[in-house]
Amino acid sequence: PLVQWARLLAGIAEGKSLVEYRASRTIFMQGQPADCLLFVVQGKVRLAVGSKEGKEAIVATLGPGEFFGEGCLVGQSVRMSTATTVGGCTLIRVERQAMSAQLRDGQLAGVFINQLLARLVRYEADLADQMVNSSEKRLARMLLLLSHFGPKSVTESVAPGVSQEHLAQMVGTTRSRINFFMNKFRKL
Repeated sequence: PLVQWARLLAGIAEGKSLVEYRASRTIFMQGQPADCLLFVVQGKVRLAVGSKEGKEAIVATLGPGEFFGEGCLVGQSVRMSTATTVGGCTLIRVERQAMSAQLRDGQLAGVFINQLLARLVRYEADLADQMVNSSEKRLARMLLLLSHFGPKSVTESVAPGVSQEHLAQMVGTTRSRINFFMNKFRKL
């Protein structure tokens, strides 16, 4: 997917830039103006939402070939989440107007829609998981997702930098429950 994105984004002459971030850097914050979308070239990006009461939930961890910030294309004036780098990260930043023009005129629309639909299916599964499964099952599913386990992928270790606190935010439980379940999984 990354090579395909690079080829398709090559058609954007103006309104595109390559940006690099070191580890644990904020790309944008929840509530800031939404004026561009970003494509991950290298590294990982964590998207998290926070409440006024200070609670935070990690809603996605994105890697190479994925994009974020697409809400700006449908009139979202402010960011709905905070984007932070997990490690060193290279991104392609595309201004809203440049991306809108490319989606109207080029091959990019089909690829973009396919990835949006795949993300929608994932978010629906996450929502259903949150509503009907126990925190133990949600943790097991999250660990499988983070390791890219599946019929079309090669299983890999969970990304470094994912602490029990991060897992608790992803699963929607406490760090002590994550610790309990991780110890139980080890014993099994």
